[in-house]
Amino acid sequence: MPRRFILTTAALLLAAGTSFAEVALASPFTSHMVLQRDQPVPVWGTAAPGEQVSVDLAGETLNTTADSSGKWRVSLEPLPASSDGRALIVRGSQTSKPLILDDVLVGEVWLASGQSNMDFRISKARAPWAGVHDEEKEIAAANCPLIRIFTGEPIRAYQPQDRVPGEWQVCSPQTAPNFSAVAYYFARELQKELNVPVGVVVLSYGASCAQAWIRRDAILADGELRAQLDRFDGQVSSYRPATVKEIADWQTAADKAKAAGKRAPRKPGQDPVQDQHNPTVLYNGMIAPIVPFAIRGVVWYQGESITEPKALFPRWNATLIQDWRKLWGRELPFYFCQLAALDNTSNSPQVREWQAQALELPNTAMVVTIDVGDRANVHPKKKQPVGERLARIALARDYGRSIEYSGPLMSRIDAEGSTFRIHFSHTGTGLVSRGGELRTFEICGPDGAFVPAVARIDGATVVVRNGTVPKPVGVRYAWANYPEGANLFNAEGLPAAPFRINVGKR
Repeated sequence: MPRRFILTTAALLLAAGTSFAEVALASPFTSHMVLQRDQPVPVWGTAAPGEQVSVDLAGETLNTTADSSGKWRVSLEPLPASSDGRALIVRGSQTSKPLILDDVLVGEVWLASGQSNMDFRISKARAPWAGVHDEEKEIAAANCPLIRIFTGEPIRAYQPQDRVPGEWQVCSPQTAPNFSAVAYYFARELQKELNVPVGVVVLSYGASCAQAWIRRDAILADGELRAQLDRFDGQVSSYRPATVKEIADWQTAADKAKAAGKRAPRKPGQDPVQDQHNPTVLYNGMIAPIVPFAIRGVVWYQGESITEPKALFPRWNATLIQDWRKLWGRELPFYFCQLAALDNTSNSPQVREWQAQALELPNTAMVVTIDVGDRANVHPKKKQPVGERLARIALARDYGRSIEYSGPLMSRIDAEGSTFRIHFSHTGTGLVSRGGELRTFEICGPDGAFVPAVARIDGATVVVRNGTVPKPVGVRYAWANYPEGANLFNAEGLPAAPFRINVGKR
């Protein structure tokens, strides 16, 4: 394995104003943080090798000694929720002043990760493609001091890092503009319903692939995925910066291509470690530093960026979920967003189908977003429904609320002569058609040619037919990049997930 560090542990510690001779906390620990209630809370950091370290919080004092590499760790006993800001104090036997974190709350903590639609900030001032609907109104109303969000800076690395820069911020009209919109709406709904502090650790990176968030050992354990890691290692081994002449020649060629309306050639000398499509680089830079920070679960929004071979995408997803659970030592809830409607191949129904395969894993759930997409924008501004739907899942599955949390999911199909009867789970208090007759259902015969179907709701099922297809063998719903008119919902207002199924010969 090539020996390389983009940011070394020492460099990161020095950047934070510390050294190995001083007691330091890991990067998730800053003032204004929220700690997970009702779970043991690991607290860790660095000190001089052999230095005695004590940690105090809420009347509990824990003592330990830094090991030979200067690392130390303790685990606080489970704490009840508390909205009272308290101090977490760390003392070292060789450190002159204690390290004091102020205004520490205890409540519910989630990790929010993925790519640009998770990174999408509330204010358009933070990025040209960001900014939610009713931005000014939303920011003005964001006076929620029991909501705290940690936003990690983007770090890509070849080796696992010890720190990811960032700090916890108290939600206010001054801080909210820079919050992940999905994370904020998710936290806002949880805080309102649970009436406890809610913290979200946001670690996201635009245009990133799932494999970038997975650790090396998990990829090495899968022979087919390992080939992608081997390719990346080869790129790292052969990498060299471009010369001045190579850059100049490229700029000339790029200018000519632009003038001719053609795609510019790839810029020479690009560091493969700084490519967020490559395996491990974001796990190393952003996830490794926060393991095993105590969290309730994960909310995830990724899928537009998929590298070849694309058919491996479900494997990458499953590997990521299973490996993060190994890292945290338990079956973390993992709730993810299916891609929104978009008139672009990156948000194809095939990708949505691949995403839905993750539902085969235990303790997962999916937010359907085809009704809140934007035909021409990969970053739809309707983020409030996305965050609130994620919160519905958590409230139902993790906090005991008796509410429907998913849109209808196709569960089975029965052939009845020239019709299909489609059964659904998560029908809630009933299936409904929004805005007239059901649309975007299609049916096909043995020739495989899909034609529009007449569809109607019958109890908890949908019956579909087309008089020109006497013996249908396949049916699909909302099977388009931008399935305009898809209007099957449950009465709770949650949209049905796109699907296709082939029953074979009849």
